[in-house]
Amino acid sequence: MLHFTRWKMIAILAVVLAGFVIALPNLFSKETVDSWPSWVPKRQLVLGLDLQGGAYLLYEVDKQDYVQKRLRSLVGDIRKAMLEEPRIGYSGLGVQGQGVQFRVRDLSQLPEVKKRLDLLLNPLGTSALGGPGVNEFDLEIGSDGVVKMGYTQAGLDQRVRQIVDQSIEVIGRRIDQLGTVEPSIQRQGSDRILVEAPGLGDPERLKALVGQTAQLTFHLVDTGVAPDAATRKPGTLVLDSTDTPPVPYVVEELPLLTGEDLTDAQATFDSRTNEPVVSFRLSSAGARVFGEVTQKNVNRPFAIVLDDHVISAPVIREPILGGSGQISGNFSIQSANDLAILLRAGSLPAKLTIVEERSIGPGLGADSIRAGKIAAVIGTIAVCAFMVMTYGFLGWLANIAVIVNVVLIFAVVTLLGATLSLPGIAGVIITVGTAVDSNVLIYERIREEFRAGRSAIASIDAGFHKALGTILDANVTTLIAALVLFYLGSGPIRGFAVTHAIGVATTMFTAFTFTRLMVAMWVRWRRPTKITL
Repeated sequence: MLHFTRWKMIAILAVVLAGFVIALPNLFSKETVDSWPSWVPKRQLVLGLDLQGGAYLLYEVDKQDYVQKRLRSLVGDIRKAMLEEPRIGYSGLGVQGQGVQFRVRDLSQLPEVKKRLDLLLNPLGTSALGGPGVNEFDLEIGSDGVVKMGYTQAGLDQRVRQIVDQSIEVIGRRIDQLGTVEPSIQRQGSDRILVEAPGLGDPERLKALVGQTAQLTFHLVDTGVAPDAATRKPGTLVLDSTDTPPVPYVVEELPLLTGEDLTDAQATFDSRTNEPVVSFRLSSAGARVFGEVTQKNVNRPFAIVLDDHVISAPVIREPILGGSGQISGNFSIQSANDLAILLRAGSLPAKLTIVEERSIGPGLGADSIRAGKIAAVIGTIAVCAFMVMTYGFLGWLANIAVIVNVVLIFAVVTLLGATLSLPGIAGVIITVGTAVDSNVLIYERIREEFRAGRSAIASIDAGFHKALGTILDANVTTLIAALVLFYLGSGPIRGFAVTHAIGVATTMFTAFTFTRLMVAMWVRWRRPTKITL
């Protein structure tokens, strides 16, 4: 156990040296590190919300708003299905509570109605056991010709779960384009999303970006009817503009295009007015539809609608065949850039409402770091003093291993880009306190072997050899517990689990390689005949 080949010694020392080099930038400010040569490692620890401040937002899916919008969309789908040949006569089609209801005039057509509407039930995947999944809607057809389609509770719950998953992806894309480092976006319960953005200096801008649904649609404007009469005309909507005061527009209910047809959006400047605008580019299918519509509707205005508000309503002067265009609307440079971010990231599938919000200043984070440093220093000094008083020179070697262990923890966390939070610092401090456990087991075993009559070198060799199994068992079980915390926990629990798991791995490395290497070099140099422990 005390013999090391030359390549093993070089490999161990190289790992330790690499750890110090990777962790070194964390001792300097970002400005200082940026001034270093390009070949020097510059990656630094990513600090969590509790250490550098930022924004904390808890959102909830607005189920009622989503249900009403989804039911209005279902009304359009049903109307389209009934108009297929052969047409089916109906009356009273509209939203009723949590569903859609209408009456079929010819009762002999009810089987055909069921056949067409079965295609609109929208299955939401398979069950956990692999059987048939739930439908988003439930269909009920009465003998009197009354047809009802509405949400089932299971269908609504499953749909909300899908909305949360999709929203997490969209929010992540939006925040990433803000340049915020390592945002934390997690599910809370069945219908809530927790957003933490460390280091963000403008929480209000984050709220505007995250909370905006950003559903972009293009509608033809109906100029032949007054806005106050449009509510009585089927197939149209009255939408207000974003102007002050708002201007009402009558638009066709079915959109020509949606934000899903966009492939890119960038904040630019209008070459004629030099005002900020958003330039967009459509997909090939969207460009074809847009070209056909503009070709047939020259000199007619069309509305660009964002979240049920008209942001621009230009007149089609000529067919737009290139698949690109501009959105203007009295934008500032930042608002144009934010709109471009929203359009590139995609729209949220449902409206999110803020349940809780907090803005954490960097001062609190500085206090947390200061407290963590004090705790780490006190803990390290106490552990080192205990080891020296108990094991003498070998205690000093254990202390060096503890320092190397902590450096390796921060190096691995830095290399992985994991977020270091206050619970993560607690994990490091606990690792400092428990890192010497392996050395204690080894040294106590050496003491027992020496007292049993073995020579000093044989006792040291036996101590490392026989303590191996015990140390492995203890650290593997601890590592398993840390992994369970990571996969089942969230937020602060995960932060603690990450550093603690890394600490367990680095502790095993320092105990079985680095400490053993130092002891082996000391034995080769001093050739001790007795051990004072």
